[in-house]
Amino acid sequence: MALGAPRGVVCLLSALRVHGIGTQAPFEVWLAIPPHTPRLEQPALRVVRMSGPTFSEGVEPIGIDGLQVPVFNANMTVADCFKFRNKIGLDVRMEALRDGRAQRKLTMDALWHYAAVNRVANVMRPYLESVPV
Repeated sequence: MALGAPRGVVCLLSALRVHGIGTQAPFEVWLAIPPHTPRLEQPALRVVRMSGPTFSEGVEPIGIDGLQVPVFNANMTVADCFKFRNKIGLDVRMEALRDGRAQRKLTMDALWHYAAVNRVANVMRPYLESVPV
């Protein structure tokens, strides 16, 4: 995957799995790629197109099978779940938010920052206020 899509970033359900947040076990690799990237046939991918700060902020390299693979950090991943709410169900978003907070992998400041980057601060506000600190 890293070799086939060198600018791709593991995102959404796959990133939640990498960070150990929630119980989702996606059967496809969720990958964010910049616009105008050619299609990839292998492996089974769920592609999300992103650009600008949404694509570049919150990326950290994580070692997977001996390769450094770019993955969105936990806070950005949860904010992405709200941005792509038409692809990610409410139950998954809430589980990620609760589980990430319980495991102390998320901070309110970082969540607010990435909510602003994704332009979903108003969407996330009621959910962030309802999750215990």
